Amino acid sequence: MRLTDYLRENAPFLTVGAMLTFLSASGQTYFISIFAGEIRVAFGLSHGAWGGIYMLGTMASAVVMIWAGSLTDRYRVRVLGPMVLTGMAITCGAMAFNQWVWALPVLIFALRFFGQGMMTHIAVVAMARWFVATRGKALSIASFGFAFGEAFLPMAIVAAMSMTAWQNLWLVAAGISLLSAPIIAWLLSQERTPASLANSESSVGMRGNHWMRSNALRHPLFWCMVPSIIGPSAFNTAFFFHQVHFAQVKGIEHLIFVSFFPIFTALTVIVMISAGWALDKYGTARLMPFFQVPMVFAFLTFALSQDTWSLALGFAFLGMTSGANATLPNAFWAEFYGTAHIGAIKAMVMAVMVLGSAIGPGMTGIMIDQGIGIETQFLGVALYFVGVTGLMMWGIGRAARDLPLAQISTEIKTPQQ
Repeated sequence: MRLTDYLRENAPFLTVGAMLTFLSASGQTYFISIFAGEIRVAFGLSHGAWGGIYMLGTMASAVVMIWAGSLTDRYRVRVLGPMVLTGMAITCGAMAFNQWVWALPVLIFALRFFGQGMMTHIAVVAMARWFVATRGKALSIASFGFAFGEAFLPMAIVAAMSMTAWQNLWLVAAGISLLSAPIIAWLLSQERTPASLANSESSVGMRGNHWMRSNALRHPLFWCMVPSIIGPSAFNTAFFFHQVHFAQVKGIEHLIFVSFFPIFTALTVIVMISAGWALDKYGTARLMPFFQVPMVFAFLTFALSQDTWSLALGFAFLGMTSGANATLPNAFWAEFYGTAHIGAIKAMVMAVMVLGSAIGPGMTGIMIDQGIGIETQFLGVALYFVGVTGLMMWGIGRAARDLPLAQISTEIKTPQQ
């Protein structure tokens, strides 16, 4: 099928995926961290205190995700999507008017839960379930929402903050989320109900089984993958969370720093598309073990760079893994564990990822307060990803032997009731 025909036949569902990934921005670290300087000044917080608040709220959202994420196995996206968007709108509005430091952990929890947690989870589970033969392609297209937000929102927001109060920008985010809710419901007026998906229509995983979450947690592959889930989440989050501090360490203006984001996004998009097409052809078993290798070079570059062009190279390496991370892991869980209970399994994965995003900023913020420089920390991060790559090579190599030789499944192009 030609790409134009594919996009036309699946337009409502791909559009919803891209919308949800873009609208998750208000709960993503790269968005929240833009306001880090203003929030710290407004509430009199140190790097460690702000990192601790962020960690507390994010960890709470990770715990709730374990339960809430499994709702995607029971309810339609057209029901969950508008509900989550409404919750995000309320939270963004509360961020604009909040004057109490004790409320910050609650608001961070809600931003992370609705944005990074549920909106991202709903989008990737929907793509994994609605599409089988072209799962990688669908995930790549839906992930354009992430890329678009990362490319343009930071520069737009930093520029807008020079013209208006930062609180007003949270009100804009609230309005966008609220207006998007009915659009999602309209686009999915013919959405298939997850509960109506028979096992015969779901792809199977290892040993030809439809794996449940309890079975997945008892399998060694899941625990081999945990460090790879935590790593990008923790340290990408830490990098963007402390972007204001990092720019100061490097001696460059914040606006110049965020001007490198399009480089990050360009590589993200290129690798995201390439990885999506490659995994449909080769499967995730051959690709997954190596997708975090660029992170080694990214953090080595950030630690050792002495000029702005070296930083640009670091952003390029970071974008490579970010692009692959948008498609490969989401398809990996469906390929190895099947799609019958993918919502519950991905909910646990998402909880681990959110936990990582809580650990990263909190841990690095405390270390900064203790006098351990961000550049020194990044050297340790590079070594971490060397170890993670070796662990994935071993774990996936063993588990791939249990994959079925062929999975008889049909791509869902136009879901019906």
